[in-house]
Amino acid sequence: MAAVELAYSELGRPDAAPLIILHGFFASSRNWKFIAEKLAASRRVFLLDLRNHGASPHHPLMDYPAMAEDVRQFMRQRGLTRASLLGHSMGGKVAMWLALNAPDMIDKLIIADIAPVAYSHSFENTLSALKALPLAALSNRKQAEERLAEAIPELSYRQFLLQNLVLHDGHYRWRVDLDIFGRSAPAITAFPDAGNRPPYQDAALFIAGAESNFVKAEAVFPLFPQAQLKTLAGAGHWLHVQQPESFLAAVLDFLRA
Repeated sequence: MAAVELAYSELGRPDAAPLIILHGFFASSRNWKFIAEKLAASRRVFLLDLRNHGASPHHPLMDYPAMAEDVRQFMRQRGLTRASLLGHSMGGKVAMWLALNAPDMIDKLIIADIAPVAYSHSFENTLSALKALPLAALSNRKQAEERLAEAIPELSYRQFLLQNLVLHDGHYRWRVDLDIFGRSAPAITAFPDAGNRPPYQDAALFIAGAESNFVKAEAVFPLFPQAQLKTLAGAGHWLHVQQPESFLAAVLDFLRA
């Protein structure tokens, strides 16, 4: 399986214990900059753009084995025999798949508001709305936000998605390939069959938002029997944005344990 060279930024001391942060679908490393800066006080933090996201290359294949292989190659090329992983949503599934297939490469495993299961959520409406946006007619980002309001009523989600809209030579374009996203969405909402792989036997922390329903204990423990589950009050799926201090406290407590 061919891996791609991932774009990344690095924070913290080179001699500190390495921590790799993996973002979710439609996101990028920039969404985690605040959290990364805080964690960099005690860790060597690598903020990755997963394939087809941020500044990383586009590739027609986007599933969890492929994305986990990208991370594995990233670690090897930088001489990281072991690293802690912090993954949110899609990035959490990448981290879980790597942990199941290469447990010796994982120091501490932290999963934010996702479980190793398939979800019924569909991105079809979101992708259709983004594709229907008349990019040539846009003169500013506010117009894009207003045109998406009917199809995507939640303002914070619209603003999050529009981080992928960039101005290039005076014209707006999508930084991501929406066709690849559309073809890959079923694989992103799913999780690969673990087959005969043994469960991940080391400690793992699963942090869930109290207002989210993505994490259920019965979905976690079969593959991660030593997992700790922590729920953050006042947070939904975007728990690191909605409750950053509580999220950081949970992550740091686990990393220091």
